[in-house]
Amino acid sequence: MVPIIIVPGWRDSGPGHWQSLWAQALPGAVRVQQDDWIAPSRSAWVASIARTILAQPEPVVVVAHSLGCIATTHLPPEAARHIHGALLVAPADPERRGVLADFAPVPYQALPYHSLIVASSNDPYCPVRTAGAYARAWGSEFVRLQNAGHINIESGFGAWPLGLALLQSLTGESYPAAVTATSSVSPISTALQESV
Repeated sequence: MVPIIIVPGWRDSGPGHWQSLWAQALPGAVRVQQDDWIAPSRSAWVASIARTILAQPEPVVVVAHSLGCIATTHLPPEAARHIHGALLVAPADPERRGVLADFAPVPYQALPYHSLIVASSNDPYCPVRTAGAYARAWGSEFVRLQNAGHINIESGFGAWPLGLALLQSLTGESYPAAVTATSSVSPISTALQESV
């Protein structure tokens, strides 16, 4: 199995969040831990993500949410080379919130691995046009969800079967049905996939 590295965003992903459900259900998934989820430091977060990735014996697939997406794009080359692919969901715009300013400016160069960005038309933490600009700059495929908020538990996303299907497209593996059965909350929107 391809190692899955789960990278939560600002304030972590709580119980019921699709990242938490996937961390519990996906074989071999490793969740990145941060010393400070509330007042994030770019250097500390990036170092923690890099250590987690480099501790794996083979290339990984990163599953990041919100600020975790931005932190992932700041990884040093030795960690980025160990990434097979990345699912970057609801990337944050660190220039919109002062507490996240340490993560700005966002890198605007192509990522050295296959990546998918999933963004919502009404994400309060990042305008969809900014997420689209990230996708173009990073060379990522772009999946736009209509009115999906921040693609988290507060906006109706529990186990998130669509996200799991996107993950499967990166890993080439299938995952147990138990992953999608761990929550009764289902996505509230449909996806329109666009190539960018």
